[in-house]
Amino acid sequence: MAPRFTRLSGRGGRTLALAAAAVMMGGCVGEVAASTGNIRTGAETSAAGASTRATAVADAANPVRLRVPAIGVSARVIPLKLDRNGRLIPPKSFARVGWNKAGPEPGERGTAVIAGHVDSTSGPAVFFRLRNLRKGDRIHVDRADGSTVSFTVYRVARYPKNKIPDKEVYKPAAGAQLRLITCGGDFDRAHRSYRDNIVVFAR
Repeated sequence: MAPRFTRLSGRGGRTLALAAAAVMMGGCVGEVAASTGNIRTGAETSAAGASTRATAVADAANPVRLRVPAIGVSARVIPLKLDRNGRLIPPKSFARVGWNKAGPEPGERGTAVIAGHVDSTSGPAVFFRLRNLRKGDRIHVDRADGSTVSFTVYRVARYPKNKIPDKEVYKPAAGAQLRLITCGGDFDRAHRSYRDNIVVFAR
């Protein structure tokens, strides 16, 4: 499931990352628990007072926890590096999710990527129920400075790993967007990997 990214220089010398292709993430992941508490968000508000989408900021703090109440997920977020081929190195822990640190932090302008395993040899992992998310479900990302940015799911898609529409999934965004990614579809026993990727689109 590891996308391959190309580094580009952004404003102020920050590094942005755009996916050039999508390939497998090994072992396609966590700590599954409902999370409650007060949420401080930088979200737009509708006339009815309901948060709708994340508002982009120039420089957001690093993400430290991902919470997805609809599927009972509360998992620590760790930074993920790219290998020499530009592929995202998956989390070693099946209890955590990983954020592509070469790209935007969640809440910054652009498309942030958080990846996690779907299962392990011992059973379901953190993103086992990712495919069950629906339009309108909320995603909360807690950050190192104590703030929280919230996103709303607007699409869930499944793509063959060798046919992911990179421009559609990873394209730069004018506002703050988030992608949650894991493996899905049929399991290829010969290659010990799932054939597809599940991608959740949120903003």
